[in-house]
Amino acid sequence: MNIRPELLDVGAYKFEAHDAAVKLDQNESPWPADSRMQAALAEAVSSFEPNRYPDLLPFRLRAELARLHGWDEEGVTVAGGSNILIQSLVVAAGVGRTVLTVSPTFSVYALQARLLAGRLVEVPLTDGFNLDVPALKAAMAEARGVLFIASPAAPTGNVHPRAQLEELADAAGERWLVVIDEAYQQFSGVDNSELAKRPNVVVLRTFSKAAGLAGLRLGYALSSPGLGTQLQKTVLPFSVSRLQEQLALAVLGMPELMEQHVAATVLERDRVFRALQDLSGVTPHESDANFILFRVADAGAVHSALLERGVLVRRQDHLPGLEGCLRVSVGLGQENTQFLDALAAIMASQQPRG
Repeated sequence: MNIRPELLDVGAYKFEAHDAAVKLDQNESPWPADSRMQAALAEAVSSFEPNRYPDLLPFRLRAELARLHGWDEEGVTVAGGSNILIQSLVVAAGVGRTVLTVSPTFSVYALQARLLAGRLVEVPLTDGFNLDVPALKAAMAEARGVLFIASPAAPTGNVHPRAQLEELADAAGERWLVVIDEAYQQFSGVDNSELAKRPNVVVLRTFSKAAGLAGLRLGYALSSPGLGTQLQKTVLPFSVSRLQEQLALAVLGMPELMEQHVAATVLERDRVFRALQDLSGVTPHESDANFILFRVADAGAVHSALLERGVLVRRQDHLPGLEGCLRVSVGLGQENTQFLDALAAIMASQQPRG
């Protein structure tokens, strides 16, 4: 095969699908489309002209996102999911240079770095899953490229302090592009978009989580207008369909619906966290996202036992520093209760009998 060695040496993104009555493994919104969204979907399909190209760029959606954020339109870049924008950012600032990130974190940063960049550097998180700012700054001093930081972090769920992100942006200067991935921002209440007004910072957002459009595949970046103009060059033309754009606009026109779902998710997240704290043999980590990371003695055994009871969560024990860890998405109330009841029964069965 006439394939680059860099590609042959890289493993594919791994995701193992399972059938389960309660699906809590992908951090999706648990709410199906309500009647208003169903109507918007029907209208979009009925007016769709599959023989016609979409606009070169999703101009209407970009304009609406700019209005909502009080942003310059040239600084809003829309693509078919945040993953596409991660790839675009590596193309823009990482090819022949360094991609810097932390470990553990969202695996797509490292995957795209191995495919496209000259070098990948992963700095381990400290105890409590905090940023090792001195180590990151030391790595930045030795090279140039693009730095990816997720906040709230995945898969750990914690928010990184604004002061640390500002310190890294200050250290970046003109040699580094700093990307703050805020896929779970709405669940945290922490908004770092103001940092994207700097010429060396990009903030990523997605429609896949709080907006409940994971199946639609849309994400966007906020940046300075000059940086946005350059980033747009790396996104393929005509890559956002009219269906995607129209449904995203419909969701943005129903902000109260997303707000209700986010508020309900946060309440359920806190309830699940407290319940996990009460379970012997389970150590949950506080989360600002729509999922909770928790540690058990044998993650594989607990994952299998949950699946036997019809509950699917995500194994994370293969990641550095996450031995024994599983991640559960926050679902609807009844789904969360089913998960907690199943886990309680499993943990009770593992306790030694007196």
